Amino acid sequence: MYGRNWSFRITWFRILLIILVLGAAAACLYRFIFGLGAVTNLSDQWPWGLWIGFDLLCGIALAGGGFSTALVVHVLHRDKYLPIARAALLTSLLGYIISLVSLFLDIGRWFNFWRPFFYWGFHSVLFEVFWCISLYTTIQVLEFGDIFFEKVKFPALKKILGYMMTPLLILGIVLPSLHQSSLGSLYIVAIDKLYPLWWSMLIPFFFVWSAFFLGPAMVTVEGTLASRAYGRQPELPVFQSMTKLTMWMMIIYFIVKMIDLNYRGVFGMAFNGSYESNMFLIEMIVFVLLPIFMYAIPSIRTKLWGVVTASLLVVVGVVFNRMNVVFTGMAKSVGGSYFPSIWEFLITIGMWSALALAYLFIVENFSILPKEEHTHSTHTSYGPSFHA
Repeated sequence: MYGRNWSFRITWFRILLIILVLGAAAACLYRFIFGLGAVTNLSDQWPWGLWIGFDLLCGIALAGGGFSTALVVHVLHRDKYLPIARAALLTSLLGYIISLVSLFLDIGRWFNFWRPFFYWGFHSVLFEVFWCISLYTTIQVLEFGDIFFEKVKFPALKKILGYMMTPLLILGIVLPSLHQSSLGSLYIVAIDKLYPLWWSMLIPFFFVWSAFFLGPAMVTVEGTLASRAYGRQPELPVFQSMTKLTMWMMIIYFIVKMIDLNYRGVFGMAFNGSYESNMFLIEMIVFVLLPIFMYAIPSIRTKLWGVVTASLLVVVGVVFNRMNVVFTGMAKSVGGSYFPSIWEFLITIGMWSALALAYLFIVENFSILPKEEHTHSTHTSYGPSFHA
């Protein structure tokens, strides 16, 4: 087993990320020794806070680029999206690892983390979510092995993975659709707690559908940032083509949402002037309708800034939706108050810093980004150079 030399460029930005990771690691150690109460502001009223609301629910949604890209490339055979397939897989894998870490941190008695593997709670939605996420992360690690063994030469293992790739791809598409929807199913039982603008029997559909159309948007944002950091030409034709998929899926999402609100007789609550209604209107207008219009206008969707801006709105919008479900929609019914402690913020920032460092290391040492096929004169100008 052998490979080429490993490399990792050290910059001031990466040094800062390393410091944040070390600080988060120390805070995690303190949490494991002294418990959740020592580092979080969680309570019986607010048992789910920043780590579940953002790191898990949002992290899982933001990692949706992996399964949506796999579906488009390997099932629908849209080979023009191949240049972004590996980057989507990597982003998804790292996102799921972060989500698993956050779930591990949020377990009160963390030393019992192994129990769901042996004690089968068939009737629990959380049990299904745990198993699906664990299995899907394992599948992604195996899929990445095909890339890993391109550099670390181990012909026997690479050949075995080659035989396994087709069933792995199938499972890698099916499993995310199960746990993405199941995360929404957790809130069906909160019929008397979650504000009616977000509670719905269709919330599993809204969760999995939004995770799917988030995928192309997340790949666009991530791909553009990577291109800028490494002085590459962005895959603008690919990004432009992906906007059509995102646009039509968002249109369907919006139509179903409006029909659902009207069917349940709560449509008028969106205009009652309450804090919840205002947050809902922001979510729908700024983060759903505005990106749809931007994607629909040729003079915007054919420009890099337009595609990236609209995609960034989609990414922020899905995060905004999950935060509304977890916090805004539950605040009035559960009572009390919750705001993350400085330690919760530190650990969250540290985990996402670790994700960024891992992404940079892997991109610089493995064949993740597509090979440049254009001359320097065709490169898109970003303005001032940025080096991560």
